[in-house]
Amino acid sequence: MALPAPAPSRVFAELVPAQAPAPLTPAQAGRGGPPAPSGREVHVSGSAELSAGPDRARVSVRLGSRKEAAGAARSSVTRRLEYIVQAARQRGVPVCIIFTDFGKMQNVCNLLTEKLGTSVTISPPRFYHTPEAVDTLRRQVCVAAVGNTRQKAQEVCRLFGQSLGKPLLIREEETREWGGHTESHLPNSPDLLTLQERIQNATAYASCRVFAVFEIKGKENRRNKLL
Repeated sequence: MALPAPAPSRVFAELVPAQAPAPLTPAQAGRGGPPAPSGREVHVSGSAELSAGPDRARVSVRLGSRKEAAGAARSSVTRRLEYIVQAARQRGVPVCIIFTDFGKMQNVCNLLTEKLGTSVTISPPRFYHTPEAVDTLRRQVCVAAVGNTRQKAQEVCRLFGQSLGKPLLIREEETREWGGHTESHLPNSPDLLTLQERIQNATAYASCRVFAVFEIKGKENRRNKLL
């Protein structure tokens, strides 16, 4: 398989020199002082990409029973259903068969299959993300992009013996999301997929690119540089 073409080179940081002081206005002259000088700035772009596995799994359980009388069949199904509810409660998982712990999900499904045999049919788990999990991923990737951008700016300033100051501007330029499933849109996956393959197919990804402007304070303190 051919490797992808390398990305074109680009400038990720720019040191902006200090601007010449603006002429005094009559009001400023009356106050007897020049305006505060505008400091030098470093302009930096940065990005981050994160992924998050699904945090929920839905399993469908179907019970069946063949008896000569309809009442006996209903009684048999009821007993099996009560066993399923009891087994789920004993292992601390939701009775509605929506799991947050995938290890417990496997244990419960294996136990039901072992105890109930062919009278129970358990569908393959369908993994998805809750809205809270998606929002968390969005926040984390944005914060990571800002952190990477600040680190770039700090390294550029150190390269020239300067000290990074406070941020003057942080702007989110692009956010992308792909992959993942929500509860309202669960695709049908082939039954032959393994558990790990199903989790991988349901993994959500997000990327974020930000632009930031930081103040340059001046010469870097030698003590901070040694730290």
